[in-house]
Amino acid sequence: MRHSNDRPAAPNFTQACIVMFGINLTWIFMVIWAIWGLLAVALIGWVVNKVITRIDVARNGARA
Repeated sequence: MRHSNDRPAAPNFTQACIVMFGINLTWIFMVIWAIWGLLAVALIGWVVNKVITRIDVARNGARA
């Protein structure tokens, strides 16, 4: 049985995750723009912004 204190630390992939989220969001918006137009991209971007804001308020509102 391995002891937990002899394992190496796990790498921090937070920055890579943020970068890949931005890259994926960009190409998905480009595909939506090509198929349905700029208005659809603007609407989806607005919805994503509202969802992220709600998550932020829910997470930080409990701390306040």
